[in-house]
Amino acid sequence: MTTALYPASFDPVTFGHIDIAERAAKLFDKVIVGVFEKPLKNLLFTPEERLSMTQQAVAHINNVEVAHYSGLTAYFAGTIGADAIVRGLRAVSDFEWEMQLALANQSIAPEIDTVCLMTSQRFSFISSSIVKEIAFNGGSVKHLVPAYVVQALHAKKSTIHT
Repeated sequence: MTTALYPASFDPVTFGHIDIAERAAKLFDKVIVGVFEKPLKNLLFTPEERLSMTQQAVAHINNVEVAHYSGLTAYFAGTIGADAIVRGLRAVSDFEWEMQLALANQSIAPEIDTVCLMTSQRFSFISSSIVKEIAFNGGSVKHLVPAYVVQALHAKKSTIHT
């Protein structure tokens, strides 16, 4: 049985993330979507909120589970018995960063490969940062994220801007 880890902060989860999880689920027997608890960036949602939204996002995929983790991704991948780490590439600009991550992970856990999936064209411009920027400046993100994420963004916006 092949197992893959699909790690990200998912702050918030987008249709692009869901697309990568669905496609990874076709390639691997089991996919664990890893919600990274404490990345070195400012987060809008708590780890619990991100975990819950991500669980809802992939609930329809039979061979996908969601877990939260902290620490090095390569260590977590080893702990769960992952054969691969799945990453999504949206643009050429992502490649250099993803290559650095893959090489760093390979130096830590050489038995775990990194597999990059090209994002579907319709999702190539979506990032969690862009979603937050649009939502917090009055734009609609209904075409970028599931309805429960839209609601969560509106709730966060109202608490931040009051």
